Amino acid sequence: MPQMHDTTIMELGQEAFILCRLILGALASFLAIMLWSRTRDVAWIFVIIGTIITYIETIFSVLSLFGIGGGNIFSENSLFFVSIFLTCLPMVSFIAAFTVMVFRKYR
Repeated sequence: MPQMHDTTIMELGQEAFILCRLILGALASFLAIMLWSRTRDVAWIFVIIGTIITYIETIFSVLSLFGIGGGNIFSENSLFFVSIFLTCLPMVSFIAAFTVMVFRKYR
């Protein structure tokens, strides 16, 4: 039986991680888009937007991992502004949703 090197195991783990993020993110985004057409609640819309942007960030990171994409066009001091923006924007959206819900509960 051939011996697997640690790098092979790590690569398999990384591939499984990427596939899991892509598949589950696609499912979550699909359901979020279906919900978007049925809801007019501001808090839910912010959660939906955060979910979709999270999936966009996942796709962007996978493309960057494979060397596809223009991430280095927006770089300054080795920080990719698009990557930072896509990483932070879902949290901003979730914060907005939770803020709306807190104000509703304490009115």
